[in-house]
Amino acid sequence: MTEAVKDKFGRPIRDLRISVTDKCNFRCTYCMPKEIFGDDFEFLKREQLLSFEEIERVSKIYAEMGVKKLRITGGEPLLRKDLHQLIRRLNRIEGIEDIGLTTNGLLLKKHGQKLYDAGLRRLNISLDALDDELFGRINDRGIGTSRIIEQIQYALEVGFKVKVNMVVQKGLNDHEILPMARFFKEMEGVTLRFIEFMDVGNDNGWNFDKVVSKKEILEMLSGEFDLEPLDPEYYGEVAKVYRHKDSDSYLGFITSVSESFCSTCTRARLSSDGKFYGCLFAVDGFDVRQRLRDDTIDDSQLKKILSGVWAERDDRYSEIRTEISEERRNARRKINMSYIGG
Repeated sequence: MTEAVKDKFGRPIRDLRISVTDKCNFRCTYCMPKEIFGDDFEFLKREQLLSFEEIERVSKIYAEMGVKKLRITGGEPLLRKDLHQLIRRLNRIEGIEDIGLTTNGLLLKKHGQKLYDAGLRRLNISLDALDDELFGRINDRGIGTSRIIEQIQYALEVGFKVKVNMVVQKGLNDHEILPMARFFKEMEGVTLRFIEFMDVGNDNGWNFDKVVSKKEILEMLSGEFDLEPLDPEYYGEVAKVYRHKDSDSYLGFITSVSESFCSTCTRARLSSDGKFYGCLFAVDGFDVRQRLRDDTIDDSQLKKILSGVWAERDDRYSEIRTEISEERRNARRKINMSYIGG
């Protein structure tokens, strides 16, 4: 039976984001810069990762606490062997109404049909530019845009609902905003989402000067497109969604920097080695893996422990980001996105 578990600000837990690997086949400069994550970087060993059985167990408990949506992340989650088997397990959990997956899309043709057959229906695919040379520089692997567009078209043919995520950085790819909007307006079944460049982790060279706000992006778009804002579909919806008035195409904005949504945040995160984080910008995590592997702790005890962790949650970093000094912001050793997931 689902119980309403709320944190110190009265926010319920509704979304659980599960990282299944800390490895990735891209080296995007805002997430896993090659200078940090080089060929000699030591990623987690297999025994350090949560097993599919452990992920299923903890997901069932979170569902009893109120979680309705699961999102599989990484690293690049398609690098996790037999991921479709995990999707099938999670799809059977009572109370889970939606499962999504965030990916760079490169391996979709290899795994997409098995994932769809296992019950996955929604994909968020990262693409930061249409220009081949620029996109190759951003992912730092020389991967061209056409390879990802091909994977997106494949995903649509299989039947997936697709959102394309574009992280916008001033002076890097902000000139690609209008070309991206034009392109995906014409691709039926795809919602383009503009993500403000965020200070996740400490290795991506973030500062306010590199942020292009939703307001700035909307001003660019409004010169060419006739857009109307839509009301949130549910409590805690992150994206601010707009519809093209002359089509059935949509745009979204993730505004963690310029328009905080901490007050209605219902998301929890589980790292690939089983640590719980109540915020994308968290510093410390709670070791869930240790409890999962403790034979003296049964499901009812684990549920009590995890409910207590959520009840103590008081994260609201995006609300206080501008209140603290640059020195204090830089001193925070935040968790890297490649480890905690987006």
